[in-house]
Amino acid sequence: MLYLKAANYEDAESEWLFQRSIPEDENGFINDYHGISREDFGVALDTIIAQSLGEQLPEGYVPQTVYYLRDDETIVGTFHFRHFLTEALAGGSGHIGYYIAPGYRGKGYGTQGLKLLLEEIRDAVAEEEIYLRVKKSNPASLKVMENNGGYIHHEDGENYYVRIRK
Repeated sequence: MLYLKAANYEDAESEWLFQRSIPEDENGFINDYHGISREDFGVALDTIIAQSLGEQLPEGYVPQTVYYLRDDETIVGTFHFRHFLTEALAGGSGHIGYYIAPGYRGKGYGTQGLKLLLEEIRDAVAEEEIYLRVKKSNPASLKVMENNGGYIHHEDGENYYVRIRK
């Protein structure tokens, strides 16, 4: 069964193993926890959970909930939902960032995970559309967005800026 589950202490071990394996930067998905030790991840998890509640936010940051996409008990991806947009987010990475582990790509996990997240967050988004950004060099991720009703709103030399109507 495929489902999303917010970062939590109960699943800290599997979250740590997954999070530490994500590259520092892949296709614009930035992971501050690549290679992190288990001990340090405990502290990081405190921050991840606090930030989902709007606490311990660095200057200029907005609350963000980190979800793990699970196929039964196996984590196959992560989805980050930024609760609202600043001017920088509206013109940049938008509401959602996500990462699917290499062994699970091309199998529909991205499309299904984004669908689950959209169902979860639609009512929480103030804007009429949900904002995302994808590198032009990542057509598979663009397809995931399009499979969920996304359309290219505009582009620059490196990125497509995608919108999904609520």
